[in-house]
Amino acid sequence: MTRLPRRRVLRLAAALVALPWAVRAAGPQVWRGRAFGTEAQVILHAPEAEARAAFAALADLVRRMEGLFSLHDPVSALSRLNAAGRLAPAPPEMSALLGLCARVHDATGGLFDPTVQPLWQALARGGDAAAARAAVGWGRVRHGPDGVVLAPGQALTLNGIAQGFAADAARALLVARGFDRVLVDLGEFAASGGPWRLGLEDPNLGLHGSRTIADSAVATSSPAALMLAPDVAHILHPKGSSAPLWSSVTVEAESAALADGLSTAACLMPRDALAALAGRVAGLRAVVAVSPEGEVETL
Repeated sequence: MTRLPRRRVLRLAAALVALPWAVRAAGPQVWRGRAFGTEAQVILHAPEAEARAAFAALADLVRRMEGLFSLHDPVSALSRLNAAGRLAPAPPEMSALLGLCARVHDATGGLFDPTVQPLWQALARGGDAAAARAAVGWGRVRHGPDGVVLAPGQALTLNGIAQGFAADAARALLVARGFDRVLVDLGEFAASGGPWRLGLEDPNLGLHGSRTIADSAVATSSPAALMLAPDVAHILHPKGSSAPLWSSVTVEAESAALADGLSTAACLMPRDALAALAGRVAGLRAVVAVSPEGEVETL
């Protein structure tokens, strides 16, 4: 599969982004690298020596997450699952993430569905979309601590939630090491402490606002960030019944994985369904949606 460019359009507006490594003894320290094929960075307030040790552990964590969830690594746990149709036993992180996938699938009325991967491939490569669409269906995936089993013809993509899951894991790692002011950007944002100010950007509208967060997480999805064909955005309706309804959707939630999954599915949800999410999903704090016409709504 062609490597996906970063589909998230949320950008860091805080001036801390421009600060060099080890600005002052206990000031903001910045790690920059790559995660899941896109630029990543982490900012924390700590002495330089403590930060360097933490950043080494962070790099190890990122490699472990990619080894679990990357579609581009042929020996990742996800790639092996897709190739064989089963994975046993399931790594604990895989079990946890698939459990969250089930929660987001239910909360979004089935619009979040990791089994769209064969359809994604068919549309991107000019394959048989009808046959691929027949394989879509989260309800046929069997998963638990003992393993994961896919139905014939199925494959999973976790691109709409794995970066958030990794951001949460990175935040937890750093908090466990005693850091109380942390901002993680692994394609999605997870913050401990704060406040942190994030700019909101839409591919058509540009920078249109900001959110100030503390002890929460933010993710933005934009269908037009990648087009599989001139009229087919990369965020796919699992039933193929409609195109995305929003130019971009930003979600703030208690976890980056939750924000990530909800923002992906929210691009396919009409306004009334989007507004109803807040009453159904524990941990959801805000939704900012931009229409194709450039109208911004905070729900």
